[in-house]
Amino acid sequence: MGVPCDDAVVIQAPEAAGDPSVISVSCPDKTGIGCDFCRVILFFGLSILRGDVSTDGKWCYVVFWVEERGGRPTPWGLLKKRLLAACPAVSVASGLHNFYYGPQELMLAERPPQVFLLKFSCYDRMGVLHDVTQVLCDLELIIRRVKVSTTPDGRVMDLFFISDTRELLHTKGRKEETCEQLRAVLGDSMTNCEIEPANAQIVECLQASPFLPPAITEELFNLELPEESPVGSSSSPSNISVKMDNSLSPSHTLIQILGCDHKGLLYDIMRTLKDYNIQVSYGRVYASRNGSCEIDLFVMQMDGKKILDPNKQRAVCSRLRMELFHPLRVAVMKRGPDMELLVANPVELSGKGRPLVFYDITLALKILQIRIFLAEIGRHVIGDREWEVYRFLLSDDFESCASQDKIVEVVTKMLMGWE
Repeated sequence: MGVPCDDAVVIQAPEAAGDPSVISVSCPDKTGIGCDFCRVILFFGLSILRGDVSTDGKWCYVVFWVEERGGRPTPWGLLKKRLLAACPAVSVASGLHNFYYGPQELMLAERPPQVFLLKFSCYDRMGVLHDVTQVLCDLELIIRRVKVSTTPDGRVMDLFFISDTRELLHTKGRKEETCEQLRAVLGDSMTNCEIEPANAQIVECLQASPFLPPAITEELFNLELPEESPVGSSSSPSNISVKMDNSLSPSHTLIQILGCDHKGLLYDIMRTLKDYNIQVSYGRVYASRNGSCEIDLFVMQMDGKKILDPNKQRAVCSRLRMELFHPLRVAVMKRGPDMELLVANPVELSGKGRPLVFYDITLALKILQIRIFLAEIGRHVIGDREWEVYRFLLSDDFESCASQDKIVEVVTKMLMGWE
């Protein structure tokens, strides 16, 4: 199977201070490729200001105007590698790019990554979980499951189920690099660090409980668009518009979207369309500095036809409105005598979760000076969708740092990228 050519991805630096960087991608097309590119860009913490997408069904050309947020420098060379890896396979023959999607190649491209169990312990301190998360993110280690607990003597026991974007965690050198980076951040407080392949028995034993109390499902998973904005939201249902029009093109359905911008907005839209097997043939995205966004997408179904079924039109528009208004769910609730922070986000049908959610939550709690007593990530099927649910049991003295509404507000703003 061929590999993407190096010039398939071109990144241009800003022409002047304050200007965006420009990312151009030219490669074979496939349904959901826009979602894959947006996911990579979101993982690197970049915000998409503008976007142009065009394809003839075989070859696509995508341009994103992006800017850095959060103060972390972007490793542009590494970003280019990850975008190249997201491009479908290309073989070069006689100076022409030819692409083939055989069943074996598709299975190889979509094979699930190997999961490893990272076990380490250290003495607790403020923000330790976020510091560990930042190390793993910088190393391109994807957190898939986590179970963190604090013992009475102040020691943190961490179990992270992770996969390696670089696919090198099975090597001794990569394991040593990971433990060394953790020790550099945690210092002498880290007492041990082990990495081993996670077998099915270990995963099953440490899996989050599949049962969610009814109070949680009612609070987090109301799938109807609410009349009022959630705490911390700068958007409202009245500011959101999603319309379909079949009169402007003989072969495409136009989806017009107006709403409030948030971090990962284009990823949320493209993920939704990918889950519905809807192909974007041409699209234009514009996010203004005042926080509003305008998106026009000419799309078709996998069979090459317009979206004519009224039921499917309503379902897609309803889902897109929900993703614009409420892409993540945040709540603080009672858990016995304690208080628990819960965050939920939809999982792609491909099984991929939203990037950097755990990172953003732990950063928000660190800013609020709130200690985490227990943390876990689990997946639950609610209705017809799979959700990734993050649960954080907060320390007893959290109310001296922030009220429940303040916690929801700060966590929501961090997740949504609202300054």
